[in-house]
Amino acid sequence: MQKGNIRVQTENIFPIIKKFLYSEHDIFLRELVSNAVDATQKLKTLSSIGEAKGELGELRIDISIDTDKKTLTIADKGLGMTAEEVDKYLNQVAFSGAEEFLEKYKGQNEASIIGHFGLGFYSSFMVSDKVAVVSKSFREGSTAVQWECDGSPEFSLTEVEKENRGTDIILHLNEECQEFLEADRIRTVLEKFCRFLPVPIFFEDKQINNPSPAWTKKPADLTEEEYKNFYKELYPFSEPPLFWIHLNVDYPFNLTGILYFPKIKQSYEIQKDKIQLYCNQVFVTDEVKDIVPEFLMLLHGVIDSPDIPLNVSRSYLQGDPNVRKINAHITKKVADKLEEIFKSDRKSFEEKWESLGLFVKYGMMTDDKFLEKANKFLVLENTAGGFQTLEEYKLATETLQKNKDGKQVILYTNNPVQQDAFIQQANTKGYVVVKLESIIDNGFLNQMEMKWENVQFVRVDSDIVDNLIDKQESIESVLAKEEEATLKSLFIVQHPELNVTVEVKGLSTEAPPVIATRPEFMRRMKDMASMQGGMGAFYSNMPDEVTLTVNGNHPVYKNILASTESDKKEKMVQNLADLALLSQGLLKGSSLTNFINRSVEMMN
Repeated sequence: MQKGNIRVQTENIFPIIKKFLYSEHDIFLRELVSNAVDATQKLKTLSSIGEAKGELGELRIDISIDTDKKTLTIADKGLGMTAEEVDKYLNQVAFSGAEEFLEKYKGQNEASIIGHFGLGFYSSFMVSDKVAVVSKSFREGSTAVQWECDGSPEFSLTEVEKENRGTDIILHLNEECQEFLEADRIRTVLEKFCRFLPVPIFFEDKQINNPSPAWTKKPADLTEEEYKNFYKELYPFSEPPLFWIHLNVDYPFNLTGILYFPKIKQSYEIQKDKIQLYCNQVFVTDEVKDIVPEFLMLLHGVIDSPDIPLNVSRSYLQGDPNVRKINAHITKKVADKLEEIFKSDRKSFEEKWESLGLFVKYGMMTDDKFLEKANKFLVLENTAGGFQTLEEYKLATETLQKNKDGKQVILYTNNPVQQDAFIQQANTKGYVVVKLESIIDNGFLNQMEMKWENVQFVRVDSDIVDNLIDKQESIESVLAKEEEATLKSLFIVQHPELNVTVEVKGLSTEAPPVIATRPEFMRRMKDMASMQGGMGAFYSNMPDEVTLTVNGNHPVYKNILASTESDKKEKMVQNLADLALLSQGLLKGSSLTNFINRSVEMMN
């Protein structure tokens, strides 16, 4: 039996390992199972080149719990180690890395970079009072050895009997970590970190992993059904995806994976952090913010890259050139795939637009390279149910929808039901109105007005139809000046939550008697303020700016102006004003109650 001290000068190495090695204690299981997988894979490699003799047998990893002894064991049938190798790898290599780590990160709590120093095995001391390693090398004539350490720098190394090649790591769990004696807890951790490791992993006699997930295969070897089944494996309760992109790059960096476009029917269904990052099939994280472009965080799926270390800090990711290349590559692949579908099957592309539009618009707002490509396949859905690209829309509206500054005016609705009357009036003029009603459309149109040349967005209810496209064509009122003034004086609208401006104009007799509009600029300012919080909330709570355009040509005003009953006259005018506000969803609270009571009273 050999006893000795681990060659390390830093006396407080173990407390630091226990406290700061990883922020999540359950990660020790990932580290130990990953080491077991490495040992198994290395054995396969040596066997393939003739360096490991004899039959390999069933290569698997077994995890077991002994509640009486309070132990958790991770056993593999891989390379195994001789006494010299145990001494080298457990007593020297890892601890020289530990000292380097301590020197570099002294006084810091953030230890996520630790994976660079090969300290995975020592994560076992985060949960254990004592760790035993029993190992037998694949080399012929090897004797099995047992290494034991109780978390101090002292260890023992003895020869023992072990029938099979491989390594067993036995953790004597400490009092605070008895949760890892519960089968459900272990199963949850294994399913999180180890479900796609390339060696069969058994727990309670049941295999818990899929060693050959879809992303490790060649696209040509996978059927559509297999892609969909893998999606179901990742997200059991989700609807089938729209389509997917299989990533497979080996230069200038290594990257494999499958990214799925999920169905998103409602904006509130958007879920980020659904992409899982792996390193050689070992789960790393589902926070891939700096690896995947921000707008593609809405995608689902898996990316696997050995060029991204298992334990990385956020600052590392932001500065790493490989990560930047991977980010750019993923953007290009997604843009190419969308363009390909648009060109080859536009009908299918348009049918999927309800979900796709969110990705495309978000990408155009946040990534200029994507914007350049997406300008070709962005489609605008109009209120008649048709789809047009930006160029097609410009062509269709070239004559009617250019303003006095030569800008193409894109008329839009963000609520086709509420704004139906305005849409119909615009359609009568021959205008094309598009739907922009998703959660990101307000930001999208603001951005595109800056990024696209000579384009202006105008909401269809932001002015009377004759003024939607500013051509500086004056509209003459048919009313005499004194009649206009009398009519205007009747429209004294007192709603404290609204800031109302009244104007009298001569519109067509078919137009409504009063039209309520919210000026585009002020409404957009309020919409943006409401999303900002803080001072933004102050501005968003200010009264709504509303313009009431009174149509002096409407026949109803002949009766009103001719009436001698001033009380009745005022009530009729108030009701017409309130009907216009109601059509815009701006009549609320006591104002709405007063309108209802007044209407009933007038009917009586």
